[in-house]
Order: sequence, then C-alpha cells, then structure tokens
Amino acid sequence: MGDPVLTRYLGGPESPQQIRERHARYLRMGDADLGRMLVILAGQDETPAGTHGYWKRDDRTGGAIVWETGWFVLPHFQGQGIATRATRLMAEMAWADAADRPIHAYPAMDNGASNAVCRKVGFRLIGAFDFEYPPGHRLRCNDWVLEPRG
Repeated sequence: MGDPVLTRYLGGPESPQQIRERHARYLRMGDADLGRMLVILAGQDETPAGTHGYWKRDDRTGGAIVWETGWFVLPHFQGQGIATRATRLMAEMAWADAADRPIHAYPAMDNGASNAVCRKVGFRLIGAFDFEYPPGHRLRCNDWVLEPRG
C-alpha cells in the first residue's frame, strides 16, 4: 500500500502509519464471519506474489451483507494469471465461511487488469458508481458481483 504504482487506482500510497494501521486490521480478520486476508504464493518455492482478501460489508445499496474482495499482485508476477487463480480460490474460501453471501469487487473503471480478472472468474458487471476512497478522493468504480453457486 506504500507503492505509488500499485496504488495508482486507489488514490496513491499510504503513509507508514496508515500501513501499520491497515496491517493491524488485517491481523484482526481471522474470524470467518469478518473475512480473511491472504498472501498469494507462487511457484514451487511459494514466493510471496501479492495479497488477496475478502471482508464483510453492507451491500452498497444498503440491502444485504456481502463479501467485498480486493487483491494486489506484485509487478513481476502480473500477467501470469495469478490474480485470476487466486480470486477463484478466494471465492471457495469465502463461501466456505458464508455459503449464501455474494462477493463484490469494486475495481476502478480504468483498472483494466482487475476488471479483466472479474470477467474471467465469472463476476457479473452491475454498473459503475462513484466511491470516496481514500477519504477526500473520488474513485469511479465498477461494481462486479459473483453469486454463490447452488
């Protein structure tokens, strides 16, 4: 979250203090009802390649509890299908925790790679909306949903 390239679609890098606070929140997410933050491991040597996670939130229309998901893949691992594979695995884990909860992803409209991951995994595009993230920064996002199976 401190890298300007990796955070270009999220309003830019966070300060060291903001990163410490984020990490503390991630460590508290071990409860299956709240969500999980995961490290993406790649290759035979299981090299850390990024992060993926899902967390509980109110549907942005205020109707239901959903999972929100987000991910980062380090630059030298991008373009290898890692985010797509990790997103499929994340969905299985999320539904093991709450089988009936839809999963939403909110990538910036101009984040072609993350929007492509959503399409490849089978998310359905609901539409675009404006989101304030981080506070004071307007972000135009797509709302993608992956419905639970069965």
